[in-house]
Amino acid sequence: MTFEVKVEADSKDITEHPHDDKPRPYLCTVCDKRFTRKGNLKEHKRTHTGDKLYSCTQCEKRFATQHYLKHHMNVHSSKYKCTECGKCFSSKHNLTVHGRIHSGEKPFECTVCSKRFSESADLVTHSRIHSGEKPFKCHECDKAFSRSGNLNTHMRVHMGDKPYKCSLCDKSFSTSSHLLRHKRQVHSNRRPYDCRYCGKWFKRSEQLKIHVYTHTGAKPYSCRHCSDCFTHYNQLKAHLLKSHDEGTWFTCNVCEKKFSRSGTLKLHLLRHEDVKPYVCSECPMSFYTEGEMRKHQLKHSDFLASDQLWQGRDREQNICTVSYQQRYVTGRTVRFC
Repeated sequence: MTFEVKVEADSKDITEHPHDDKPRPYLCTVCDKRFTRKGNLKEHKRTHTGDKLYSCTQCEKRFATQHYLKHHMNVHSSKYKCTECGKCFSSKHNLTVHGRIHSGEKPFECTVCSKRFSESADLVTHSRIHSGEKPFKCHECDKAFSRSGNLNTHMRVHMGDKPYKCSLCDKSFSTSSHLLRHKRQVHSNRRPYDCRYCGKWFKRSEQLKIHVYTHTGAKPYSCRHCSDCFTHYNQLKAHLLKSHDEGTWFTCNVCEKKFSRSGTLKLHLLRHEDVKPYVCSECPMSFYTEGEMRKHQLKHSDFLASDQLWQGRDREQNICTVSYQQRYVTGRTVRFC
């Protein structure tokens, strides 16, 4: 990834520091921030490349600039400590903003929708929802973002940077939220969403929403070319490809098999590459897909209780509506009431 340094000697742009009128001739071509010195621009560019050269001696955190590290060290010195909850912050400003959590103060109000915020920066970011403004532009693919942090995260796509590694398998991710979602969906057997019709449990709310259609008979996805309707969007997408030649097929470059979804093609390619990213947490066996892994995990009795596919319940009377089910696992009969 390359950066262009633009110097405008007469510039008096004060976007970054509105409290002074110092000329800032050094322009970052990624986010349009300006700086008084070339060295400051060079250091700033690391926030876009993901380079973090400065590490904290007290913890494992790393930072792109010395300035960020210096601020972070205030957390360890307890210089800015909340008297309400004891939490420490890197600056007086952050402590002040945090204090509004306890006081409930939200002094910054949106003039369009009247939503209030505890910090002016949050109001500025929120206002872009109404204006549609996306000032942070990617110079690699022309995508634009309303937040600089979203742009920084996006740049990892072009750099191939995936710093968040799963401790349970070999997969890596570009964001911490994607890693958490992966662990929850693949390695955790927790299913917090249950169907009110049959009691089946799901890991994600969207899975439950789609499942409920099997009970209600709803087919919310209709074809604009004919009268056919479908329960799932992917069914409609496949129908458009096969019946109306609308859309794009995803073709395997090894065996030329076609798929209506890019995700299905990716799973298919794993078989050609013999990559099995889904590892059972109970034994060393690995699998191509999550579904194959879950089927295997039924052999482990510890997973059986959380895989109750038909745990019928009457919500009003809180009684069991299924007398029992038998599942034969590892030579034992397990009954569910």
